[in-house]
Amino acid sequence: MKIQALCAIGAVAAVVSSASAYLRVTEVMSSSGTGGTNDWFEVTNYGSGAVDITGFRMDDNSFSFANSVLLNGITSIGAGESVIFVESTSSTFDTAAFRTFWGGLSGVQVGFYNGSGAGVSFSSGGDGAVVFNASGTEATARATFGAATTGSSFYFDLAPNTGIVSTVGTIGTQVTFATTGSLVNTGSLGTAIGIPAPGAVALLGVAGLVGGRRRR
Repeated sequence: MKIQALCAIGAVAAVVSSASAYLRVTEVMSSSGTGGTNDWFEVTNYGSGAVDITGFRMDDNSFSFANSVLLNGITSIGAGESVIFVESTSSTFDTAAFRTFWGGLSGVQVGFYNGSGAGVSFSSGGDGAVVFNASGTEATARATFGAATTGSSFYFDLAPNTGIVSTVGTIGTQVTFATTGSLVNTGSLGTAIGIPAPGAVALLGVAGLVGGRRRR
C-alpha cells in the first residue's frame, strides 16, 4: 500500500510539473482578407507558470523540426497568456499596423516568424501548425485545419486541440474587424477558449489518477 501511495505521489508530481508548461496552438489565420494582414497563429499557455520560449520554432503540416523556422519577438509566455506570431520578416513586419488592424491588441504580445522565406507558410486550402522547443521536442500538440474561409480564423478548443470550433466567428470571444471596403476579418487574437485557473490542469490530471485507482 505504501509503495502504491509513493508511486501515486510521484505520478502527481509529474503531472504538476508538466502542467507548469502546457502550451497549445489555439487559433490560426491561413487566409487573411485583402488589404488586411499576414497569416498568423496564436499560442496559449494553459499551465500554471511562465514558459521561456527562447529558441522555440514552428513548422506547418510537415511537422518537422528540420523544416522549422525560429519564433522571434517573444521570449516568455505567462500562465494563462495567449500570444500571436505573424508570418513576416523582421525588415517588413509592422507591429503597430498589425495591432491597429486588429483593434489595438492591448496587452497582447506579438512576435513574428519568417515562414515564406523557408517554405513554411499556411495554405488556404488546408495545413497545420506545431511549435518545437529549442531541443527539437514538440512543445505543442499538432493543430490541423482544412480549407479556410477568407478573413476568418480557425479557433481551437483545449480538448481536443485538433477540434476546430469555428471558422466564421461564432464564438463569443471572437470579434469582427472592418477592413477596406466591405470585407471583414474575424478572429479573437489574445483570447483563447476555456483557460483554466493556475494549477487546474494539474488537478484534472490528479483526479484522473485517483479515479483510475478507485475503479480498479
